Amino acid sequence: MNTYFITGIGTDVGKTVAAAIVVEALKADYWKPVQAGELQHTDTHSVEGLISNSKSVMHDHSYALQTPMSPHAAADIDGMRIDLAAIKEPDTDNHLVIEGAGGLLVPLNEQETILDLIKKNYKVIVVSRHYLGSINHTLLTLSELRRRGLEVSGIIFNGEAHPSTENIIKKIGLVEEIGRIDEEALLDKKVIRKYAGLFKPRLEAL
Repeated sequence: MNTYFITGIGTDVGKTVAAAIVVEALKADYWKPVQAGELQHTDTHSVEGLISNSKSVMHDHSYALQTPMSPHAAADIDGMRIDLAAIKEPDTDNHLVIEGAGGLLVPLNEQETILDLIKKNYKVIVVSRHYLGSINHTLLTLSELRRRGLEVSGIIFNGEAHPSTENIIKKIGLVEEIGRIDEEALLDKKVIRKYAGLFKPRLEAL
């Protein structure tokens, strides 16, 4: 069984939707180690509401913080410090999809970032969304992952298609495309199942 880490080039680029698609495609378990804010409707709730299979298990957060801010700041408001040693991967016999928070260098505490959660054996999937500066942010994300000795398994593009942007990212970033998520008017179980079917062959080949 494999562990997949879903990271993004920033905030609000579509990590949770991409995670739901990967979970559905592989009937994998899901885990968001650190949730900051929106505790009544977390990313875990979102993924659970978007998938259709009955095999996937949603695992509890290691940290559930009250304020929608960078985890280090949200933890400070809650009167605590995030301890990387306390973030323990769930025990499962199934594939596991882990979703990060924001981008790679979002701080967990004064010394560690989301990047420090990623282990060498994880299959890292980067989610990119087009905006002014997204090429730079995507290539920096890919570069930092490799600088840390981590393998990038593929990229998922989210939102309106921009072929020239996506092609230059794949060429310079030396990264394979797993698939793209179009700008959908509605995201529901049916749509997630559609993309899961499209992405499944490439995910299984990683």
